[in-house]
Amino acid sequence: MTVVVFGIDALDPEITERESHPHLTLSDSKKIETIVSSTGAPSTHELWPTIFTGLRPPEHGLVLDDGVAWESRALQVGSELSNYLLPESIQTKLGAWLLDKTSEDAFRVPATYYQKNRISTVFDGIEAAVIGVPNYVIDPESEDREHQLRRQMGELFKRDPEGGGRHTSENAEEFYEQCIEMVMIRTARVRRAVRSRQSELVFGYTSGLDLIGHVSHNRPELQRRAYEETDQFVSELLSDITKDDVLVLISDHGLQDGLHTDEAMIASTDPELITGVSDVTDVREAIETELTDGDHSAGSRWNTQETTEMDGQVAEQLEDLGYM
Repeated sequence: MTVVVFGIDALDPEITERESHPHLTLSDSKKIETIVSSTGAPSTHELWPTIFTGLRPPEHGLVLDDGVAWESRALQVGSELSNYLLPESIQTKLGAWLLDKTSEDAFRVPATYYQKNRISTVFDGIEAAVIGVPNYVIDPESEDREHQLRRQMGELFKRDPEGGGRHTSENAEEFYEQCIEMVMIRTARVRRAVRSRQSELVFGYTSGLDLIGHVSHNRPELQRRAYEETDQFVSELLSDITKDDVLVLISDHGLQDGLHTDEAMIASTDPELITGVSDVTDVREAIETELTDGDHSAGSRWNTQETTEMDGQVAEQLEDLGYM
């Protein structure tokens, strides 16, 4: 009835193991190729638009070397001056860092960007619930708890100037709890959208696992723990998936030793869905094929009263946690 896609930033195929993480590997999983940005590493800013459009970054236009990297509010005042003071190559790398690594209000390209530029997406022409997906912002004035936590990191997430792109935290345990809260709230929002049975496609995203990975190069136990907890969150999401639904987990890249790796991952409850997916540009087609071939119209065979009661339970949990 519903295709559910949960984007887990930096879910690494080399770390995810079937025995240890049965819910992250689902019925079948595999590594897929990703795309390296102008900075020499895969970029969240570029890759999620690739995943939901099927286009490479130069084709969808959201690339790190075209000035988009300087759209952070923190740089708007000084960007004109920087054009005179900094070489273009340094501007690109610094802008990329701000987009990919800090608590600035990044990844906020509005959904209207694609309409204005006549770029089709997997969300077009269907009932879709889009939850926190980078660079597809339906309401730029709204934000949820993950957005708030990301902007409030401060000293908890700092770039290590001598770490080759790695990060440090003044309180790794506190930082870990914030990031796991991100994963929890986004999982809960996806679960609620699934339970409502109002959408053909539910597409959610969380960056918590990625952020934890960036500070785990000297605390590997934090990354291991994060995978275990994320596996448990996905197990709870699976409790809402019926035999007629399909769940897909997708990442934009991996992350080891504090740095992005050049391999992404896909997993699904339907092994056939991922058969033809070899890289991130193939994901959209696989989702659309499932939407076309399966019966994923909005509405449900579920009993309306049962669905309403289950949806209310999730809402109550969010309210108890202070998120609603």
